[in-house]
Amino acid sequence: MKNRGGVFLVKTNWWYVERMVWLIAGIDVLGSSILTWTHHPNWAFSILFVGLCSILVALTGFCVVGNVLYWLGAQPLVPAERTVNKGQWSRLYFMQTDEWYLERFIYIFVGVNLSISSMLARFVHPGWLFFTGFVGTATITFAFTGFCIMANLLYRLGAQPRMCRFI
Repeated sequence: MKNRGGVFLVKTNWWYVERMVWLIAGIDVLGSSILTWTHHPNWAFSILFVGLCSILVALTGFCVVGNVLYWLGAQPLVPAERTVNKGQWSRLYFMQTDEWYLERFIYIFVGVNLSISSMLARFVHPGWLFFTGFVGTATITFAFTGFCIMANLLYRLGAQPRMCRFI
């Protein structure tokens, strides 16, 4: 990977599957962080679930929420060949996993960070919820603006993006 300059943004001119997944995940993580802090520490397991799902997407390309959105008619931006093969769309949506690209790295980093910090918030100290809340807020911001701190860091380190524009 080579170092780069500039600002990395994902496409925000339409609502595609992956972008809607980030929005839904961010709302869940932010809401669950607030509920964990204010109501009951077991809400941290909802954050853990989002983290584990994010890791699953990064490793397999399969996303439960992404498939629901796909069945409802949303179009993916980076479908795998098994999702669209020779112009034929399959019944299941899988994100591309043919190689490790920037957006796929984001799924794995977010998943690992949410999984660890949610369990630290549940079993060690609730102060870790500030981190999960930050990740949730950053994910919502990513969905609306196309800007992500982690994406820009990975981009500058040379990770190859699949769904982007540059400034």
